[in-house]
Amino acid sequence: MSFLFRSSKTFKPKKNIPEGTHQYDLMKHAAATLGSGNLRLAVQLPEGEDLNEWVAVNTVDFFNQINMLYGTITEFCTEETCSVMSAGPKYEYHWADGQTVKKPIKCSAPKYIDFLMTWVQDQLDDESLFPSKIGVPFPKNFLNIAKTILKRLFRVYAHIYHQHFSEVVRLGEEAHLNTSFKHFIYFVQEFNLIDRRELAPLQDLIDKLMTKDGRM
Repeated sequence: MSFLFRSSKTFKPKKNIPEGTHQYDLMKHAAATLGSGNLRLAVQLPEGEDLNEWVAVNTVDFFNQINMLYGTITEFCTEETCSVMSAGPKYEYHWADGQTVKKPIKCSAPKYIDFLMTWVQDQLDDESLFPSKIGVPFPKNFLNIAKTILKRLFRVYAHIYHQHFSEVVRLGEEAHLNTSFKHFIYFVQEFNLIDRRELAPLQDLIDKLMTKDGRM
């Protein structure tokens, strides 16, 4: 389902959905719908499907997409160039996961994103949170878990757009970044998965994307 990138480099190992599972079938369905080019249609819950499963499949895909996008610009995102995790001059993020790091810590963007992507990977690999076996239920608070993951993944998009867009353009990945982000925004808005205030660092871009598609 992920978009094709010129670079095969990923920041973290790609997360695969096991073949033969219903989630794998859902992923194939999503890929086919996405291939039509209609992102608004592609994010909608397929008739008769479970919302938790649909959110799970798409969350895995967004992790993989962002993983590849960030992988293309890691050489430009260093301790020296990005000594803090920011999204423009107004927004700075401090890392905490509530478990190993309970008090938010200030760190460089590459360290923050490493913490973030490792944390997301651990959530996706946890069968009690993201079950892949038939008959294993999702936890009752699954949507809240997904919301936290997606909120944090958004911050990687925000950092790339604000701090590394010129490198993305130079690498010829601008269209891939824009399409991936547009897909992400359509999805989180379809199911109200990220509070509007969390989207503030890229709100102008989001408004332009939505206006262009007649959604404002």
